[in-house]
Amino acid sequence: MDYNQEKVDEMTLALMFLTTSSDQWGARSWKGYDWDTLNRLHEAGYISDPVGKAKSVALTPKGRELSEALFGKHFGGND
Repeated sequence: MDYNQEKVDEMTLALMFLTTSSDQWGARSWKGYDWDTLNRLHEAGYISDPVGKAKSVALTPKGRELSEALFGKHFGGND
C-alpha cells in the first residue's frame, strides 16, 4: 500500500511522547513501532539507532522537543 511516509513519521514521533520517560541517560521511548519508520527517524536524527536488544530508543534533544510539539499539535486539547 502506498502511504505518506512523512505523515507516518510525524505521527509516530508524536505518539512516542506518550511512552517517553527521562532518567540519568536522557529521554527514552518504547520502540514498538514499524521498523522502517524507526530507521527513518534515526536517519533524521530524532532517535538513537533502534537496532539492538533494548526495548526502547533514546530521543535526541531535537527529537524530544519535536515529539512533544507534535503531540500537542495533533492531540492537544482545545482549552
